[in-house]
Amino acid sequence: MDKKPHLKPYIYGMLAGFGAIGLSIALFFLFYRFNGLQKGISLLTGILMPFIYGGVIAYLLRPFCNRIEDLLNRYLPARYRKTVDGIAVAASVLFGLLVVYALFMLIIPQLINSIITLSINFQSQLDLFMAWLTRFFADNEAVYRFLNDSYDTLRDTFTSWLRTSVMPSIRQIVSGVGVSVLNVLVVLKNVLIGVIAAVYFLSTRKRFAAQGKLLLYSIFRSHWADLILEEIAYIDRTFGGFIIGKIVDSAIIGVLCYIVCVIVGFPSALLVSVIIGVTNVIPFFGPFIGAVPATLLILITDPIKALWFVGFIFILQQLDGNVIGPKILGNTTGLSSFWVLFSILLFGGLWGFVGMIVGVPLFAVLYDLVRKFALWGLNRNGQNDKLKVYHDAFGNPDDPVASESPAPDSSDHPAT
Repeated sequence: MDKKPHLKPYIYGMLAGFGAIGLSIALFFLFYRFNGLQKGISLLTGILMPFIYGGVIAYLLRPFCNRIEDLLNRYLPARYRKTVDGIAVAASVLFGLLVVYALFMLIIPQLINSIITLSINFQSQLDLFMAWLTRFFADNEAVYRFLNDSYDTLRDTFTSWLRTSVMPSIRQIVSGVGVSVLNVLVVLKNVLIGVIAAVYFLSTRKRFAAQGKLLLYSIFRSHWADLILEEIAYIDRTFGGFIIGKIVDSAIIGVLCYIVCVIVGFPSALLVSVIIGVTNVIPFFGPFIGAVPATLLILITDPIKALWFVGFIFILQQLDGNVIGPKILGNTTGLSSFWVLFSILLFGGLWGFVGMIVGVPLFAVLYDLVRKFALWGLNRNGQNDKLKVYHDAFGNPDDPVASESPAPDSSDHPAT
């Protein structure tokens, strides 16, 4: 028992004062030394990039690894159970490498052939395209004259662009080939080390989880540790369900696109399908981003089929948005269309392509935290009637979070 209880208010006040001063200093350096902080974060990120790659690879392969491990534990004899972890990790890494290898073998030859074909046939295809437009608008003299003038202007502009921009750029590229090769080697080195790190992450994932849980319960009281673990589980469900589900959904869309392209006879069917499948990973904007280059590829070869392709992509995306996507993803984020659009624009602007992919599940986690905090505050202040009025007007009145008791202060729960 404390013999000097009268000192407690002074000790708490002193700690609060030190905390306020420390937070003020931290905020000062954050705002006035932001460039230095940004450089430090970039340097640290560059050093840890192999482990970041490894963590992402391991997270994507973890469901497959867990499934293999469950199957082996179910059907493998008991005397071989010690090898289950190693076999599951090896099988999942091998599966990931085979998928990447298959994609590269499918994409790279098709991409090279498409680039060579376009470079050889660009002028002739442009002539055919303009001739088709001229015949189509032959009865309209104003449009006919405009197309002829535009064609001459386009040809002169293209020739000038080759002479003044492309050739100097090629010289700069040749002079900077050494730096480009070095950058590619650095990326390959990081990816290789990342694969090795992914093996370690997968093989020790259960130990890391147990160690993190012990550390969490050693820092926080049991009630708060339980709440943090629940939130971590929600984050895992949101990110894992969304990203992995979106990859599966995009793979299905890519396969369907390839089948239809082969049946109809669209040019560059494999390359077009890969573009549509990869960009479909991006929510909301993905179909529009992928349709533009894919349509241009077909437009150069066959303008009529390009129009048919635009109609097909519209039908395919409607099928994905209303049937395939909801079946695979369900309601993994719980966000409305407005917040999905907001999160894509926000995190896409901050982190580019990666931000457009992870922005939706990340914002869903932040949204859930704010939602739970608001529900807890209403419950604590005895304002649940306002919550019921809101849900009667705009949502589900039987919200499971609304019925939970508020998270009490840590003083209400003695240490265990």
